[in-house]
Amino acid sequence: MKKIILTMAAVFAISFANAQETKDSSFGFAKGDIYLGGRVQYNSTKNDNGVTSVTTTSTNFSPEAGYFISDKFAVTAGLMIGGSDNGTTKTNTFGVNLGGRYYFLNLGERFKTFTNFGLGFGSDDNGGNGAEKTSTFGIGGGLGVNYFITSNLAIDFGLSNVLSYSTSKTGDFKSNSLDLNANVFNNFFNTATFGLIYKL
Repeated sequence: MKKIILTMAAVFAISFANAQETKDSSFGFAKGDIYLGGRVQYNSTKNDNGVTSVTTTSTNFSPEAGYFISDKFAVTAGLMIGGSDNGTTKTNTFGVNLGGRYYFLNLGERFKTFTNFGLGFGSDDNGGNGAEKTSTFGIGGGLGVNYFITSNLAIDFGLSNVLSYSTSKTGDFKSNSLDLNANVFNNFFNTATFGLIYKL
């Protein structure tokens, strides 16, 4: 009888330890989780016509936070802070994004796919010095994948906006753009973005 009790106790202890380990090392999100993340983008372009040479650099930083109101859906809020410099003119850009993410498919234990959508509001000072500012508004939705390096840290891989609409206004000049990127899976390496997210 004593052996049976000891055996049952050992089995229970091992089962509890395995369950605890699985819980502690689980990948993905659950209701109530909060994540912080962001992307940094840098670009440098040189134009040389044989007489003059102009190098334009641009940098963008996009921090984002999300709160999961269910195991699969998170509401998100983010900023877009950027600027460009071509040696003579510097521009500064600022924007706010509000939206959501819906995780709909697990590709193995560490890969989590999602669709995201949101609204964006922004402004560009167009170099200042009396230049009229440009105000922008956009709405869009796209696809992405998270790869969990650890249970808390993941690579955030945005494939592309599948559908987007944007407007901009500079003084009296207005422009509108509607884009349906149905060919996203053939060219997503041209439009993909990379970032990191950390689950608190």
